[in-house]
Amino acid sequence: MPLEHVSTADTRQVFFLKENEKTLLREITARLDADNPAEAEIVRERFGCLESFGKTIALFPLIRKTQILLGSVRDDRLFIQSLVGLGPSSNLLHIPSRIQAVRSFLVTKFHAFSLLSKLIPDDPEFSGPVQNAVFSILFTIMAEDVYFSCINEPSFSLDMKLNLAEELVSLWDSGSELAMAKHFPALEALWTARNDSPPSFGTLDGTSEIFRISIDLGDDWHDFLIHKLADDETKWALDEFLFGLSYEELISVRSRLKRFGINAVDFNEIRSYLGRRPAYSMVSSYDPRELYDFYIDRKEASLLRKRLNAPGPYKTLEEIYLEYRISF
Repeated sequence: MPLEHVSTADTRQVFFLKENEKTLLREITARLDADNPAEAEIVRERFGCLESFGKTIALFPLIRKTQILLGSVRDDRLFIQSLVGLGPSSNLLHIPSRIQAVRSFLVTKFHAFSLLSKLIPDDPEFSGPVQNAVFSILFTIMAEDVYFSCINEPSFSLDMKLNLAEELVSLWDSGSELAMAKHFPALEALWTARNDSPPSFGTLDGTSEIFRISIDLGDDWHDFLIHKLADDETKWALDEFLFGLSYEELISVRSRLKRFGINAVDFNEIRSYLGRRPAYSMVSSYDPRELYDFYIDRKEASLLRKRLNAPGPYKTLEEIYLEYRISF
């Protein structure tokens, strides 16, 4: 169903930090004041810029705000209709400035907290909370990207797209992160499990990898596996997600194992088997950006296969999983 019409009252909300993030920032800045005042000043300057950016975003019209422009009414319904009709590569100049600004704000916030993580790497009191904040921002950026991909996916129903668009509009208007969105916790849990469970390769059948990432995931993930794992595209996308290799690379390595009667392969042998670095970014716990790069690599590869009508998954695992959650 279309978004419910809301009041046109223009309640401006400044984008900045959640209360726990503000507390964390104050405590770290106070620690740096005592240990390294120059670094404390860098932090104040960086987060001051972030706060100014948030105040500027609040000046842009709300997505849900009804406007009359050149005699025509423009509201959230009209925006949603135009949003779901865009192609995945054609949205840059077609979506409101507020959306572009919010997306840039999240990236800027990610870099600001990444700076904190570099300044207090060995402080047990702060390193954990800062790392959690970094990943929370990263997952919001990634979830927004997954939602956007699904909104632009021709095979998704209009109702699916409108439901996703409603959650995105709430993010773009309120300034809150996607943590309260219906499907965000499931995506976050999936990415956390993948980040904590690097592939072991072995026989490349995926059994141990599926078991490891499934331990901490909910019933909806287990239901997803039961209902969708027999589907070829789901299996291919899951293999890419678990092993960090493209569909094409997995076909090549598995063929080599079979041809030479090799029972298992380890991480160090993968590059020699392929004759080059794997196509996708490797994910490690040291740099959160690698998880995002890994998602983007898989998404771009799936879009290329679709354009070329080539074999392999045409969607990422995240998109297939989100589609399943919306449908059931």
